[in-house]
Amino acid sequence: MAEFFSFLGDPNRLRILSLLAEKEFCVSDLAAALNMSESAVSHQLRNLRVMRLVSYRKQSRHVFYSLHDSHVLHLYQSVAEHLDEKDE
Repeated sequence: MAEFFSFLGDPNRLRILSLLAEKEFCVSDLAAALNMSESAVSHQLRNLRVMRLVSYRKQSRHVFYSLHDSHVLHLYQSVAEHLDEKDE
């Protein structure tokens, strides 16, 4: 678990997950939205796939990425909600 949460400590990976929490994207669209190179985005997506955080589907010559499953979405949403809470 420590390795998993440490892995999520990378700001670029979190930015990618943030976009994928909304909808699926291809690498070029992610790169444009994040102002990153396609190579850098592909590298991060490869790491995210290894950790089973994202999945992909091929449609002709394009590859679309999305969050792996609802667990990843719920984890992302729960952390975001926790961080948005005001101290009581």
